[in-house]
Amino acid sequence: MKIVHPDGSQDEREELERALQEHNIPLDDVEVHYGAPANADEWVERVGDAELVMLGWSLPDAALERFPAVRGIVFLGTGAADHVNLALAHRLGIEVRTVTGYGDDSVAEHALALLLAMARRIPEHDAQVREGEWGQFAGTMLRGKTAGVVGLGGIGRRFAQLAAGIGMDVIGWNRSAEQGERIHDSGIPLVPLDALCKRADVVSLHLALNADTEGIISAERIDAMAAGTILVNTARGGVVDEAAVRRRTDAGELRYAADVFDPEPLPADSPQRQSPNTVLTPHVGFFTPEATLELYRGACAHIATLLAKAA
Repeated sequence: MKIVHPDGSQDEREELERALQEHNIPLDDVEVHYGAPANADEWVERVGDAELVMLGWSLPDAALERFPAVRGIVFLGTGAADHVNLALAHRLGIEVRTVTGYGDDSVAEHALALLLAMARRIPEHDAQVREGEWGQFAGTMLRGKTAGVVGLGGIGRRFAQLAAGIGMDVIGWNRSAEQGERIHDSGIPLVPLDALCKRADVVSLHLALNADTEGIISAERIDAMAAGTILVNTARGGVVDEAAVRRRTDAGELRYAADVFDPEPLPADSPQRQSPNTVLTPHVGFFTPEATLELYRGACAHIATLLAKAA
């Protein structure tokens, strides 16, 4: 079966080749193009008569419905629904697979980095020192504070371990908390989401974005957070009411550390760019060589399975 990666990255070539070799997929069997295609015609040209596609970017419907031979798409990440019309793919008989778990450690560590940067006001201190000033602002010590972890999948559980490792008391919310369960199978005490937002000194979000979670951290829940609460978002911008966050950060009542936004990239005229009491990074929580290698390993495992299935 012909395999194509129509939107690869030169920076990730080494990780891709290593993962292919580990899964005994000959390098010559995979046609790799670099950079995202400019339009549907270029997508169709690059994919050609390939039967399996390794996909990293958003795929336009106008290209998907014109692929002559594609039988399977392996999306490089978890959020295929944001980048591929799954209903259309299903109608076309194309199986779409995703890669999960590859960035759990990387994203959790980035969430901790955002938390520490906000708690100790590192961006402010760094900017002052570079400007030749020596203003010293009091930070927040996290030991003994309560970390509320919203979403206890792989990333949330890992963040909980890291938070506990620096001496924080950890509570969590999962859907099972609303069903009456009080202890997660990881041992984390569970509380209802409203109670978590009121009680936690730090609220860290680790949720997939879907119909059930869109806007789940609502204006009411944001307003219920105590003054000085640090809200960390490495999930998706759409899980929070960003306008309510800005209102409280502008008032000095909330501190917000985010790696994700709605939309992305953050528009040049977005008020979030000027919002005080924030630390912002450009959706890089997953981006480490280690996580990239795990991503390609997971993708190649799917490719190998699809090849065996077709044999």
